[in-house]
Amino acid sequence: MLNKSSTTPLSVLRKTTFIFLLFISFRVYAQQSPTLTGLGSGFGAKLMNIEAATNETFRYSTTLRNGSATAHVYDLQTNLPAGWIIAFKVESSQVTSVNIDPGKSQDISVEINASPEAKPGKYKIPVYAISGKDTLALTLEAVVKGTYAIALTTPTGRLSEDITSGSQKQLQLIVKNPGNLTLTNISLSSQLPAGWEATFEPANISALEPAKSQNVTLTLRIPDKTLAGDYAATFTASNNSANSQTAFRLSVKTSLLAGWIGIMVILFAVGIVYYLIRKYGRR
Repeated sequence: MLNKSSTTPLSVLRKTTFIFLLFISFRVYAQQSPTLTGLGSGFGAKLMNIEAATNETFRYSTTLRNGSATAHVYDLQTNLPAGWIIAFKVESSQVTSVNIDPGKSQDISVEINASPEAKPGKYKIPVYAISGKDTLALTLEAVVKGTYAIALTTPTGRLSEDITSGSQKQLQLIVKNPGNLTLTNISLSSQLPAGWEATFEPANISALEPAKSQNVTLTLRIPDKTLAGDYAATFTASNNSANSQTAFRLSVKTSLLAGWIGIMVILFAVGIVYYLIRKYGRR
């Protein structure tokens, strides 16, 4: 009985010392390894699902975290549908990999452009951050809702006209919606030679549904004394989602009256010279 009671406190002391040393070792290792502190490696996004038109950019804000005890270089990769394009950006610069220190995180902007032929629907975009044997995966969703498109042309497709200096002329334009989403707040504008003026009727189109069109009357005013020749003019139909430009070649001709006046001035000058010669003779 005496031997048993004398060894019991020693055994308890050894066990207590072992547990204490184990606890201290665990705390030291945990401080050196961010993974054990609850800051494990990960790849996440603020918004996993974004909806946009086919010709718009899908932009995702993601964060890549290195929860290991050493720095890692992560290669950024993906698997896109045919015709799609992706760009990884850090502080507005496009990158293909990032170097992250232990316990640190890096914000990465992911920009995705769908193929012009992409049909409306939901597309899953897997994104990978690979460092050695460690692969962090993130699945983004791009919801394609359709395509915005504008076409500006003429009823006949002709893009050249003759116009007289000092006059005005009306041209017919057509604004079409070849996309599959409704266009709103379409405005029309022009780029003309100096002094020229253009007005549109209507100047704004509040809404244009898919496969629909709107006739627009363009009135051009050409200043007096515009020299004869070919001039370029550009007309644009646009809104926040799409735009279309049409370039015209306009041939300016002088008016018939101006031509006759010019001829009469020339004849008058010749007559004066002839009169002076007849009166004073040749010298």
